[in-house]
Amino acid sequence: MQTGLTADIFGKLLARLDPDRERAGERYEDLRRTLTRFFEWRNAPFPEEQTDEVFNRIARKLFEGVEIRNIGSYCYEVARLVCLEALKGRDSKRASLDHSHDVAVVDRADEERESELRLACLEDCLDSLTIKSRELIVAYYQDNKRDRIERRKSLAASFGLQREALANRAQRLRDKLEQCVKSCLRRKMAI
Repeated sequence: MQTGLTADIFGKLLARLDPDRERAGERYEDLRRTLTRFFEWRNAPFPEEQTDEVFNRIARKLFEGVEIRNIGSYCYEVARLVCLEALKGRDSKRASLDHSHDVAVVDRADEERESELRLACLEDCLDSLTIKSRELIVAYYQDNKRDRIERRKSLAASFGLQREALANRAQRLRDKLEQCVKSCLRRKMAI
């Protein structure tokens, strides 16, 4: 159970995820993994702690009687805000450290090299996908927020999928790419 949550509050969260306790637990674990990856991909300092904070906030809102229509979307929005707070906090700590004379200066060349390697790995990993999978994942993340909804509707139709099935397929592809990029980076950074 999450830190700071009572059994009653956590129970409300599970009940909102699914009336069946077992399916609610499965949904909770799936959502937990997705949120943790969300924070990892955005370089949040403590992805699991930020995920806990998302669940804490949502569970408290539910316990207070706030009606949440689409819990998945609500989780994403809360995660986005928690991520912004975490990154802002990290930047302010970094700024205060920059004024300290004891802090080593980060080598920009190393940062640029890692960024270039990450991009090269992503390109290699995208190339390892089938043409259909590559087209799907690139198109899925292509547009800005406003255009994304319409793009994904038409993308689902073109692949003959329901929108939820498209989202699941895109998530699996993203997970596969994430693992591939991490593995590739470990190999290239060792050289």
